[in-house]
Amino acid sequence: MAPSATGETAPMHLPVTSKASTINASVLHGPQDLRLERRTIEEPSIGELQIAVKTTGICGSDVSYYKKFANGDLCACMPLSLGHESSGTVVAVGPQVLGFSIGDRVALEVGVPCGQCGICRKGRYNLCKRMRFRSSAKSVPHFQGTLQERINHPAIWCHKLPENISFDAAALLEPLSVAIHAVNRATPAPGSTALVIGAGTVGLLTAAMARQSGCAAVTIADVDQGRVDYAISRGFATHGYVVPRPLHTSSSSSSIYNSSNSGTSTPFDVGIMTPASTLSFQSHLDSAKLLAADMLSLTHAGPTSLLADDEDNGVDVTFECTGKEICMHTSLYATRPGGKVIMVGMGTPIQTLPMSVAHLREIDILGIFRYANTYATGIRLLCAQRRGGPGSILPSLDDMITHRFKGLHAAKGAFELASRTVDDNGNLVLKVVIET
Repeated sequence: MAPSATGETAPMHLPVTSKASTINASVLHGPQDLRLERRTIEEPSIGELQIAVKTTGICGSDVSYYKKFANGDLCACMPLSLGHESSGTVVAVGPQVLGFSIGDRVALEVGVPCGQCGICRKGRYNLCKRMRFRSSAKSVPHFQGTLQERINHPAIWCHKLPENISFDAAALLEPLSVAIHAVNRATPAPGSTALVIGAGTVGLLTAAMARQSGCAAVTIADVDQGRVDYAISRGFATHGYVVPRPLHTSSSSSSIYNSSNSGTSTPFDVGIMTPASTLSFQSHLDSAKLLAADMLSLTHAGPTSLLADDEDNGVDVTFECTGKEICMHTSLYATRPGGKVIMVGMGTPIQTLPMSVAHLREIDILGIFRYANTYATGIRLLCAQRRGGPGSILPSLDDMITHRFKGLHAAKGAFELASRTVDDNGNLVLKVVIET
């Protein structure tokens, strides 16, 4: 769990704001119904800091709420401010807080667990049933996100930043934490091989962390040529694979993604299994097996041997970062006997999988949910990156930001762009941030 400031009585800090003040907030009221509103904010309570939010990155879950007022099974039932990848500056210090001063630069860990249950005491606080996570509809009333000018946040979940880490990079500590947690769960041995399916922000950072952990070969796969090219050119992965569109050639088949000329990508959903769809489902499995073989051929694990059921074939660990059923099929076929499949992406909640592939080959399927105890590691990695120290191969997080919007009034345009893979000029859209 994040370190808590305890010990001698904290000195009283006088907040720079009045007892209550008004701020601007970007608030979602329904699908694509985003409004700029005035809210009242109190001075920070016991154990809290008041943070002036500087940078917020837009996550895929934010885009889902923006488009559908829901994210997977979680449906918003009241107005909700989005945003959870954020950094900012301390502008007021609440009572009984030690170790922080006005002006400190911080990254925000926006999940606040109870800290008292058995799960929390074991250090796996990301699994706390009473977790409140900013911009998520899981808790009611919803825990409002960071697309506000200022927020009050528990000091123990604010991480101080050195001056050489930018607000942009600090905001991306949140998706980097997901990648760190995924690789921690995978525990790859030095010299291992890895496959990452999905080259969004989390997929790219997962590939980078796999390399950082000592994986000798890391292949990243995506349907978007631009993202794969970016991953290879910036050193996130050693090999890249562009998934063909459409994935299947028969008329009854569908691609992983349906794409329009606007650059918008919509994940494909296989749907509910019925007897009439059994043949089609088998074609999905056959295509996934062919796709896995093609990916493995990049690192000299040839497709012929895979299709001949060579049990020595496959990567040591596959990170599935899309949450899509057909990508899970591919992950299972691409992983060697005794290897691991790490479920990173959250997508289709109910999936039909060829479980015998995992069962008979003892492939471990591990889930991850957000992260725990990762921010300090992420900050150390960014510091080493800035120094250019030995052993640091983490690419620049600042360079991952392809588009930025200034001010909360521009949030709607930011969300529209974040749902696309290219902008109107044909440039790659990777990470969109809003500066407040």
